Amino acid sequence: MRTVVQLSDLHFGSILQPTLEPLLERLWSLDPDLVIVSGDLTQRARTSEFTEAQAYLARMPTSRLVVPGNHDIPLYDVFRRFAAPLARYEKFITTDLAPVHIDDEIAVIGINSARSFTFKGGTLGAADVAVAAAKFDRLTNSPVKIVVAHHPFHIPPGLSGVTVVNGVQNAMKRFAMSGVDLFLAGHLHLVHEASAELYERGFHATILQAGSATSTRARGEPNSFFVFRTDSGGIEVDIHVWSAASKRFEIAETRSLPRRSS
Repeated sequence: MRTVVQLSDLHFGSILQPTLEPLLERLWSLDPDLVIVSGDLTQRARTSEFTEAQAYLARMPTSRLVVPGNHDIPLYDVFRRFAAPLARYEKFITTDLAPVHIDDEIAVIGINSARSFTFKGGTLGAADVAVAAAKFDRLTNSPVKIVVAHHPFHIPPGLSGVTVVNGVQNAMKRFAMSGVDLFLAGHLHLVHEASAELYERGFHATILQAGSATSTRARGEPNSFFVFRTDSGGIEVDIHVWSAASKRFEIAETRSLPRRSS
């Protein structure tokens, strides 16, 4: 069995300070095999925000798999936005924009969906998808296969002002061939679950969007994060939510997810 944590949308520069230490305490108590951070580590991609994020990540358990979000690209610094959009992210967080964690039981591949030319939206480039899928295809065992990006693979009905990640149709078609089990993202600051069958018939992988772990920028939901437990029989996910009354993260719900698309 593997224990995997997904945090998203930390947003240093717009932090709900009381969540920081309890989150670290909970992470260490979980003793995870992997911590995923699915983008938007900062609010405005400022150096001070990245240094705070860097220091905070260093206090988390290892191993970690991190992908950037649109907020990790400068918004108002137009030159830097287009000339070196992720230079600060690469300096302070990681130079690996296509991170991979593979062991005997899980195979997790991150894709950078953040782009300079859009303020909010993102893209799953065809070349990036092909490279990721090829890594899954080369596996000789049968681990739980997980794709991580920042931008959403699906939008909850009735939610306006956001769009699904560009390239999602091609991505789902290709990843269906690789037997991906789970798609993880953030960006929405909302917990949302859907099926990949919405895009590719017979592809029963789960799409799961995470809430914000530590940001003040809520959409009417408490701060939250996911804890996955994987084994040959399936995937269970605990949704941990912030309780302002108890000043800690507590399990609000546990869901069972299918293990393998068919």
